[in-house]
Amino acid sequence: MILDDLGAQFAPGQRWRRRRILLAIGVVAPIFAFLSVIMAVLAYPGHNHATQYLSDLGSATARYPWLFNGGVFISAFGAAAAGVGFGLALVALGGHRIAAGGVMVCFVLAGFGMAVSALIPWPNPWHLLINLGLGIILAPLFMIWGLWNTPGMGRLKLFLAAISLANLLMALITNHRIWYGLVNPANVGLWERAFAILLVGWTGIAAYALERRLYRLAQEPAPEVAF
Repeated sequence: MILDDLGAQFAPGQRWRRRRILLAIGVVAPIFAFLSVIMAVLAYPGHNHATQYLSDLGSATARYPWLFNGGVFISAFGAAAAGVGFGLALVALGGHRIAAGGVMVCFVLAGFGMAVSALIPWPNPWHLLINLGLGIILAPLFMIWGLWNTPGMGRLKLFLAAISLANLLMALITNHRIWYGLVNPANVGLWERAFAILLVGWTGIAAYALERRLYRLAQEPAPEVAF
């Protein structure tokens, strides 16, 4: 990775190329995950969005459970790659390495949980390892920390702060910590879908913003390196 950055002196515009590729995967992964869910829904006649969980799309009751489980499994690697890309991007922008490591851990654990849950469909209790994905709630906070002293990223930091608050509120509601009864058997599926969109969707936006920032910086002359 160091050679990748140093080599930019001889290849203008190619600095952080590998990091930008990882971030590009972070943009595509949520889109791929959503499309997989749509395909799984279309292949499951009678699926009730209000009362059934997303995991039911990959259970034995689904006609083609591999559509959902396969999509989740592939998305798991996309999540892990995105997390590494986020962490390396923060380091490239001068962010704190601990913050970068925190982001990586959040996404890698989420990817692990997703992969296991795809291989062990619901209702097997081990499927619940997908809840490791809830660690992504902490990722925006680590990113704000990592970008704290980075100029020109004010809008992204505000976006991440809003996402953090929204995710925390949604976690409290869906786990019946506040407004008990708002989530109930008649609408639990809708709440789960809304939480999933919120939990996953922001990653694509953040990955795009960081990739564009690295791209613009890559067009500038690389600093001289003494050997």
